[in-house]
Amino acid sequence: MTTARALPEVLAHSPVRVMFGSGMVARLGRAARELGASSALVVTDPGIEAAGHALTALDSIRQARVQVEVFNGARENPTTEHVAAGLAVARSRYIDIIIAVGGGSAMDCAKGINLLLTNGGAMADHVGEGKLSKPLLPMIAVPTTAGTGSEAQSFALISDAATHRKMACGDRRLPDEGGLRPRAAILDPDLTRSQPVKVAAASGIDALAHAVETAATTRRNDVSRAMSREAWGLLRPNFAEAVRNPDNDAARADMLLGAHVAGAAIEASMLGAAHACSNPLTARFNVPHGFAVGMMLPHVIRFNCDGGANPYADLCNDGRALADQVEEFLAVGAGPRTLRECGVPAEAIPELAADAAGQWTAQFNPRTVEVDQLCRLYEAAM
Repeated sequence: MTTARALPEVLAHSPVRVMFGSGMVARLGRAARELGASSALVVTDPGIEAAGHALTALDSIRQARVQVEVFNGARENPTTEHVAAGLAVARSRYIDIIIAVGGGSAMDCAKGINLLLTNGGAMADHVGEGKLSKPLLPMIAVPTTAGTGSEAQSFALISDAATHRKMACGDRRLPDEGGLRPRAAILDPDLTRSQPVKVAAASGIDALAHAVETAATTRRNDVSRAMSREAWGLLRPNFAEAVRNPDNDAARADMLLGAHVAGAAIEASMLGAAHACSNPLTARFNVPHGFAVGMMLPHVIRFNCDGGANPYADLCNDGRALADQVEEFLAVGAGPRTLRECGVPAEAIPELAADAAGQWTAQFNPRTVEVDQLCRLYEAAM
């Protein structure tokens, strides 16, 4: 039986149409038809196919009499090679809509395919914001993890396969004006039930980190602050239960919705030093993004609260208590607590710090972070 729930009022500030509730994936085909689709490219990965989620989505699309082609080559932390492989599939036939079914990696890969299919060139040509000259195809995102909130965002994160540099490529225009945000997001908590515990933990910590960092950036505003508070209120009390008891449908539903609101908060605000530090760890040492950002976040919070400041006051009266709580979340998820556990040698810190200093999000941290400060943050996490 398909059920729907009321959405938080803060999502009125997001242009992404959200369909939220158990069984909502059955409406995917109808949503595609409403966007004028006749031929879809579905971007997913083998794990999602094995769980049966891709088949469920395909059934709905086909029942709406939309032709469909599948690209299942999305992988964790997608690279330019994954995008190129998907682009070849998209170019092999007429496509007028792109549908991502999976976690943040599938959604990023789908955005990269969309960008190159419509605007040409290479991903490196589109690093930054607002470089698109041609409209993109409409996109629908169907997240199967409660994590990145990419379905609410206008950026794709794609790694250069040769240099491992993470490239943020985006366009903040409204979806119907050519921007990179999906036109619609289907948030069906039934699809998150099959997450492995480690995936649920890592993706949940990522969502929590989004709520925390967006609450403190230099670009925060009244809208983003309201979204950060809403996301934190959904995620904080449900994280442990959703990880420990995946049969708790209510906890998983609130995590999925909270992750989406946190993603919308990123769109309205930005992220900070914890994400700047996490990207090099993922690119160079294959540390899962959620655990990488989770390890760095307590140290970044304490750094930002030095001298008695508390840029996280919207979420917690005591910033250092907030850092302690993030560490408790890491313990619940049984994730690594130190960089040493992840095989990161101390000798790598200068190179990691230099890379982090060049990350897009570093400039929005509430305290200025340059290479020296970033070195100290990595040292604290060793």
